[in-house]
Amino acid sequence: MKWDAWGDEAKAKPLSDNIRALLQQALGVSADEVAGPDRSEVVLQPSALGDDDLRALRDVVGDGNVSRADADRLPRAGGKSTLDLLRRKSRTPQAAPDAVVLPGNDDEVAALLQVCSRRRIAVVPFGGGTSVVGGLDPVREKFSAVVSLDLRRFDQLESLDEVSGEAVLGAGLPGPKAEELLAARGFELGHYPQSFQYATIGGFAATRSSGQDSSGYGRFDDMVCGLRVVTPSGKLELGRAPASAAGPDLRDLFLGSEGTLGVITAVRLRVHRLPEVKRFEAWRFDDFDTGAAALRAVAQLGTQPTVIRLSDEAETGVNLAMTDKIGGEQVTGGCLAVTVFEGTEQQVAARHELTSAVLREAGGTSLGPEPAQAWEHGRFDAPYLRDSLLAAGALCETLETATSWSNAATLKAAVTSALQSALAETGTRSLVLCHISHIYPTGCSLYFTVVAAQRGDAVAQWQQVKRAVSDAIMANGGTITHHHAVGVDHRPWMTDEVGELGVRVLRAVKNELDPHGILNPGKLIP
Repeated sequence: MKWDAWGDEAKAKPLSDNIRALLQQALGVSADEVAGPDRSEVVLQPSALGDDDLRALRDVVGDGNVSRADADRLPRAGGKSTLDLLRRKSRTPQAAPDAVVLPGNDDEVAALLQVCSRRRIAVVPFGGGTSVVGGLDPVREKFSAVVSLDLRRFDQLESLDEVSGEAVLGAGLPGPKAEELLAARGFELGHYPQSFQYATIGGFAATRSSGQDSSGYGRFDDMVCGLRVVTPSGKLELGRAPASAAGPDLRDLFLGSEGTLGVITAVRLRVHRLPEVKRFEAWRFDDFDTGAAALRAVAQLGTQPTVIRLSDEAETGVNLAMTDKIGGEQVTGGCLAVTVFEGTEQQVAARHELTSAVLREAGGTSLGPEPAQAWEHGRFDAPYLRDSLLAAGALCETLETATSWSNAATLKAAVTSALQSALAETGTRSLVLCHISHIYPTGCSLYFTVVAAQRGDAVAQWQQVKRAVSDAIMANGGTITHHHAVGVDHRPWMTDEVGELGVRVLRAVKNELDPHGILNPGKLIP
């Protein structure tokens, strides 16, 4: 990915004159292009890794797999959150890992962790670099240096059990490559988060990712059958059978652990045959509460669309701003829902019929396939628009949470109010959009997008807003994160999330697996 933006520079989405005028009029955004430093102008803090340490690392993985070059350090200096991208615009010396190390097998990972434990070097596991919560920040804390342990060489489909429907995938495999390797054998994983084009199998596991097809195939942690993990205290092979009563499931220690407890090097996953048929349909509801009740009915009756999402009135209005017709009829106001169905002809027909009946009974009006097809066509492009908004002086960020159906309206109102109030305190109006991105029988995920004008120090501005909205989430019955993970950004609220005893349990596990604390310090565990 581009070092100071999302994804492929060739796919950048410049703002139209109309959008710039709207930003100025509605939000007070300057809309003047703010040029950041060219890559050649970026200054990194000097590497703190000594020559002796460098030799020790090279002895493990070979000379060609360790680098202190700024060109290698810069792309691993953080993730792709708004805070990360704003910091990349700085012309002052920027923090970065002191070296990049690329092991090629489990034994090399184990040896590297031993070297780093002895030499007091922190280790940040690195996959696709898509974290949006500070999960890749090169935090040194008490250590002499910090290295990025890049897993790109773990990039193979190690095995495929076609009878059981299980595949072992290397942790460094990007999502598209994993699907390509599986498709060549007639299979699919079906995990498509917005980060899909760049994020990796190991990253999906380490953050408990949730993809856009979760209603049909489940979250990533639902797909995990087994894990191979290397820790400073030894190696673990987890997941002996499809189900077991042999005590607590140790896989769950590492799903969502964000590289703080061990380095995930391979994941054994449930896969399925490539779907024969895909069917799209969009729906309109008069208001968000009506639409949410419809999605709840779908979840609780188990009609199993592969994808089902609902945008609120504000997000629907933005989505419709480019057209005045959807599915051949005039649309004004209301909320847009998207459904997608995959499987065999019979499965798709049955699921579509059941789901459509539920949505229609709940007050929905079918808009045909076109809006759902348009959503799928552009589903990975939103981060490119954020880059353009940031460059035009707008503050644009996303956040997500989850709660029970009975609390969803209360939490949505509280988060929206917290965002608007906190941004007003920084001297700017704001636009807050929300959609239900994932559904469960007992509740749903709420995904928010906020746009406002940058005021003063934009990093400090968003940090102030983030504190306020995170407090509101915890005070109103939400989880601090549904699928973005914890990292640095959400760490202050982990005690509220799991309690003091829960934090002590995490620390005890950390002390056993990583006694010197070298793995991704400053993340997840308070």
